[in-house]
Amino acid sequence: MIEFKNVAKVYPNGVKGLKDINLTIADGEFVAIIGLSGAGKSTLLRSINRLVTTTAGEIIINGESITNANKKKLREIRRNIGLISQSFNLVKRSTVQKNVLSGRLGYYSTWKSIFGLFTKADYEKTATALSQVGLSDKLHTRSDELSGGQQQRVLIARALVQQADIILADEPVASLDPVTSEKVMGDLKEINQNLNKTIIVNIHSVSLAKAYASRIIALKSGEIVFDDVAQKLTEQRLSEIYGKAYEKEVGENAN
Repeated sequence: MIEFKNVAKVYPNGVKGLKDINLTIADGEFVAIIGLSGAGKSTLLRSINRLVTTTAGEIIINGESITNANKKKLREIRRNIGLISQSFNLVKRSTVQKNVLSGRLGYYSTWKSIFGLFTKADYEKTATALSQVGLSDKLHTRSDELSGGQQQRVLIARALVQQADIILADEPVASLDPVTSEKVMGDLKEINQNLNKTIIVNIHSVSLAKAYASRIIALKSGEIVFDDVAQKLTEQRLSEIYGKAYEKEVGENAN
């Protein structure tokens, strides 16, 4: 379970990224976070694993405060949180296998991490995870030889090998074509349903959010303005969330 208690984020330039966020996300939910650019989506998502440090309130992960965690405890909590981002964050010259194996680094001491001393079980986990995302044939392929969609699926496999119960996806389909976007979102949905992983996706596409997420949270100027099942995200609510930007898009699509 993830709990936000009166969480706020004010950036050094005075911009309020989050304003008094109170939120609970249960185990096994598939949540999509939507809103205009600058609404606070990435700030909210990345505060969950403390890549963004909040300025007020507290975030609790499975009963433990990540907000107040020391370095050792933070490392332990982060083991359970996988991250997928639009920039891929892969070592491009390394093989797919090595990139996926890096999901196990949080379980090793520094010197073992440096020398890459992984166990046989870790290699087996890697093979299984790649099979789950349909990339078994890419095990020894260099990561920079993969398509964008394949690279995103490598990141999903890395989160599986990490054995993270929470997977954060920050704009995972922003740079992908529509067909590949559907494939990546479908992989995340399958993992959510079959492995009971908590999936939280920050996404611009409202149609994909409604198609794959069971719960949608909308932000506007750092505040939650919608939090409900996808079916209740009506055209009127979307107009309230996006304002003139949404009305303009609807008008253009109608022409």
